[in-house]
Amino acid sequence: MLKTLYKQIGQYKKVSVLTPVFTALEVLTEILIPFVTAAIIDYGIEADNIKNVYFYGGIMIILAFFSLIFGVTAGRLASTAATGFAANLREGMYANIQNFSFSNIDKYSTAGLVTRMTTDVTNIQMAYQMSMRIAVRAPLMLICSMAMSFIINARLSLVFLVVLIFLGIVLFSIMYSAMPIFTRVFSKYDDLNSAVQENVSGIRVVKSFVREDHEGQKFGKAAETLCRLFIKAESLRAFNNPVMMFTIYGCIIALSWLGAHYIVVGTLTTGNLTSLFTYVMSMMMSLMMLSMIFVMMSMSLASGRRIAQVLEEKSDLAEPVTGETLLKDGSIDFEHVSFAYDKGSGENVLKDINLHINSGETIGIIGGTGCGKSSLVNLISRLYDVTEGKVCVGGKDVRYYNSETLRSQIAVVLQRNVLFSGTILDNLRWGNENATEEECIEACKQAQADDFINRMPDKYNTYIEQGGRNVSGGQKQRLCIARALLKHPKILILDDSTSAVDTTTDAKIRETFASHIPNTTKLIISQRISSVQDADRILVMEDGMVNGFDTHENLLKNNEIYKEIYQAQMESGGDFDHSND
Repeated sequence: MLKTLYKQIGQYKKVSVLTPVFTALEVLTEILIPFVTAAIIDYGIEADNIKNVYFYGGIMIILAFFSLIFGVTAGRLASTAATGFAANLREGMYANIQNFSFSNIDKYSTAGLVTRMTTDVTNIQMAYQMSMRIAVRAPLMLICSMAMSFIINARLSLVFLVVLIFLGIVLFSIMYSAMPIFTRVFSKYDDLNSAVQENVSGIRVVKSFVREDHEGQKFGKAAETLCRLFIKAESLRAFNNPVMMFTIYGCIIALSWLGAHYIVVGTLTTGNLTSLFTYVMSMMMSLMMLSMIFVMMSMSLASGRRIAQVLEEKSDLAEPVTGETLLKDGSIDFEHVSFAYDKGSGENVLKDINLHINSGETIGIIGGTGCGKSSLVNLISRLYDVTEGKVCVGGKDVRYYNSETLRSQIAVVLQRNVLFSGTILDNLRWGNENATEEECIEACKQAQADDFINRMPDKYNTYIEQGGRNVSGGQKQRLCIARALLKHPKILILDDSTSAVDTTTDAKIRETFASHIPNTTKLIISQRISSVQDADRILVMEDGMVNGFDTHENLLKNNEIYKEIYQAQMESGGDFDHSND
């Protein structure tokens, strides 16, 4: 874990090294100030020598000035290093997530990844800044204060040693009990973020079913669990201050009583006793800071493990060393393909699939829910790798292609596609960032989206809200189809992506495909016969296997499943007959 995190420091290593150096210089100059104060009292004030007061006073001002300069420099360097480190962690995680296969993404919840990139990184940032400043300053101040105390009076300083051992044991016990609780806290952050994300993204459903109270209770439960854990941890930490104050005042009383005795017998000066009081406060404060570091480190270790987990995650889809950069055509072959989401579980979603699809063919895919339709097409663009067998596109195994080359030639339109914040043109140009406005308009005409866009106030410059909240389901699907067409793909996959449009519009889209992109291989997944019956061939799937693969007419004669679906839909009058605009 530490090695993984260390790599992300990157260009901030030099700054990270300089910070402790300036912190050490700050401590060394600061630790000399009480020593000079003792000299002012003993050789200036008590000796009634104003020159010595000025002389030692000048030294004190110089030391204070350099301590200030070193402290400000160290603080600025620590801030630069910590914020830079945090930025590198976020960029590193984000870049690695972009390389995840779908199977990698399945291991993490969205809320969990968001927590890692926000709360966990912030914890690491604070811990790193503290480790460069306080983790250097506190031990160094403690050691130097103890050393200076022994220089002044070794016997009297034994009081400090006893107190430090006692205080160290107490603070360690408190922190040892609190650390496991802080570790549990961050897993609960995921639950809290998940509750918020789910509620906000599904707020329309929540309101339509009047489930605000239920969602409120669910969020309240997650927040209460988090609160309870924090209270438990902070209750243990609450002993820090009382124990610290008890120790400080006890130490001051012991110093006053013993110091007065040494002054009377002449083995200690008033100035030295004043310095000892300053040093005891420095030591106690150093211990207090160390206890804070222990807490922060315990929290950051839990966060660090979660961050390292994402950074160390390797994509299941290995890129070939010299991947193919040319996709010849849109032909597709499945050769004894079996596939399981959880490899080694023995439960295959697809079982021994054998298919040959010619380039430019239109293939309909139909079957019941959970029969493996979407899983089948996900293998074509290599969003997952096969468990057994191989999938070939353009005559070559998809595992031999450079993934960017493969996916740039395959356009996928899902049933629940995503539109991003920006204008309609901005969203369309996801398909081709260099597309002209005329090309975008032509793609929208082919997708039957031009009419409703022209009815909008700003037409193609209309702003789309996040997630496409200000367009209907049918409009969103047609925009996504237009976006896919702008890629000019060799293979176009429509995964139930016309489910929210009426049958007339659906038919027009399919007619456009036939006339405008005849050389593109088209795979149309649908639940309704009318969307696939005009395809060159129709694939009927059942329980992850091919039940039939033939024309509409032949399947009606020879395939019971297809015949049953056809009769059920024809008797009920088909599917949607009204537009969802």
